[in-house]
Amino acid sequence: MSTPNGFPQHSRVCLTRSMEGGAVQDLQAKKAGKAAKKEAGGGGAPPKIGTPISETLKLLPEELKANMKIKSITPRPPRKPRLERAASLDEKSWRKWRRFRTSQESLTDPNETSSSNGSLQEASPSPPSRGRASPCHPCCPQDPLHSSPDALEASPGGKSRGGASDLGKRASEISSAFGGLLRGKGFAGGKPRLSQIMPARPLPPVELNVASHSLRTANRIDSDCLDYRHYSQHKFGRVSSSLSDSRLQGNGTLYDNCSTDSMKSTFSLLTPIRAKDVRSRSYLEGSLLASGALLGAEELSRYFPDRNIGIFVATWNMQGQKELPVNLDDFLLPTDPDFAQDMYVIGVQEGCPDRREWEIRLQETLGPHYVLLHSAAHGVLYMSVFIRRDLIWFCSEVEYATVTTRIVSQIKTKGALGICFTFFGTSFLFITSHFTSGDSKVNERKLDYNKTIQALTLPKNVPDTNPYRSSSSDVTTRFDEVFWFGDFNFRLNKDRETVDSILNQNPDTDVSKLLLYDQLTSEMSRGSIFKGFQEADIHFRPSYKFDIGKDSYDTTSKQRTPSYTDRVVFRSRYKDDIQAVKYSSCPVIKTSDHRPVFALFRVKVRPGRDNIPLAAGQFDRELYLIGIRRRITRELQKRLEQKDQKSSSICSIS
Repeated sequence: MSTPNGFPQHSRVCLTRSMEGGAVQDLQAKKAGKAAKKEAGGGGAPPKIGTPISETLKLLPEELKANMKIKSITPRPPRKPRLERAASLDEKSWRKWRRFRTSQESLTDPNETSSSNGSLQEASPSPPSRGRASPCHPCCPQDPLHSSPDALEASPGGKSRGGASDLGKRASEISSAFGGLLRGKGFAGGKPRLSQIMPARPLPPVELNVASHSLRTANRIDSDCLDYRHYSQHKFGRVSSSLSDSRLQGNGTLYDNCSTDSMKSTFSLLTPIRAKDVRSRSYLEGSLLASGALLGAEELSRYFPDRNIGIFVATWNMQGQKELPVNLDDFLLPTDPDFAQDMYVIGVQEGCPDRREWEIRLQETLGPHYVLLHSAAHGVLYMSVFIRRDLIWFCSEVEYATVTTRIVSQIKTKGALGICFTFFGTSFLFITSHFTSGDSKVNERKLDYNKTIQALTLPKNVPDTNPYRSSSSDVTTRFDEVFWFGDFNFRLNKDRETVDSILNQNPDTDVSKLLLYDQLTSEMSRGSIFKGFQEADIHFRPSYKFDIGKDSYDTTSKQRTPSYTDRVVFRSRYKDDIQAVKYSSCPVIKTSDHRPVFALFRVKVRPGRDNIPLAAGQFDRELYLIGIRRRITRELQKRLEQKDQKSSSICSIS
């Protein structure tokens, strides 16, 4: 309940009692002053107003010193300035204040004069004394005998000596000195218990970082977020997560500045996007170096700081077998190098009858991190392009074209299939081919090559990134990076016995003697085929012709000579844009008379413009779901088999 003047009822009673107690104390002080005057007889000059407390105590008469006790009191000064004592009018603070007034040890026991959160120190300037209540207004004077560290208490007789005016002056000095203590000033002759040292500026909030150290973002600030910290401090006052709170400072939690300085989200690796960028950003127009362009330099550097991507290119002649390998991990995911590639391009000649099943198996092997960007077929020629699912937004529309090299065009066993698209600002062309077979038909294979580069009509709608270096008679000149792979059917110009003897002498990787008789190597050195193309060094055994299911070469009556028929070659508009990392075969897959051949590349990518037709994240969703379900089912079956195997190993002996 409140009174008409605005104070609570119990607060008014408390003030009245305090004033009554103060009046009694003043009467006792006056009596003591008169007695002191009579005994002192005016002896001793009054001290100056500005003298320190230690000198004031020295000026007291000897008799008064003999009958006085000096007691050191441990004050509990507040953390905030004294002007904030007006907050003590709160009902809860007044209730706590009254408890301290009634306590007999409130001035000496530090446990009674402080609380765990320091709210009482903020509410009151000092613990109230027994004789007189502390004033509730900063202008009200305090009782010097009960608020100073070196207060003087009366003798057991209750009479002190000295003039009342002298005691009043000294009391004002002691009070001012105690006020200096509250402001952080010490005084000589005592060992006061000072308050905790507070910093001049508020400490930064403690960050509760819910992300583990391994998930924190890099310490590099993105170029489009350099001013994000300054903007956030100006707009919001500080940059921190919503979990930052002063209540967390007591749990010992620390945070490291790396995640804050990098201007990345605490909960993900994604870069924050400004609202103005969301409003103004357009993916349909822009220049090469435009800020915020989807295919621009900033976005490219964010995903590929070194501007190089990893590409896996493979070719395999399946021989039309219906049976697919049980496991494709060794083929698509070799253990060297340790990391998977960003793009997988697989070309097949004489593919299996069920092309969809083959693509499902590829998706099942690559897993949920990859999606089928595009696939195409030309008779029994298949090509599938898989890409990491977070990179599909940077691809243009995918285009493809086919060429038949047989005289009868209806028989599509020999020919070429090309797929092209632009990734950021770099155009790619992938061609898989099956040239004419036969040991001596080198000229026919060169004709197949010439027909392919002239008849393959690509690109169609996607613009050429550098039309000044393009030729209308050669499709490979119209793209930045070209990969050509397949069963080229070039053989070794040597008899079977000589080839076997060389293989037996060098069973490991030294095949340099065999390559001296390789038809393709010889024709490329003359410039009659694959002009401008390169091939990585070969360190694997010939990929053709094996007995199905075995590691031995042809043991039939034909006794075909082992040869390097399956190859991967590449060319680039710019020097050193393509670096071959690995070139090998997969000997563990034995379902065909050919061994799969693959190559790993590091390819430089350049920023592009946003004015090209984009694929807009399109991929084969149905294939993705089927492949993931297959993968989960396979894992469950493995676990069930392991469980059954463990249970069957337990037997009883009777």
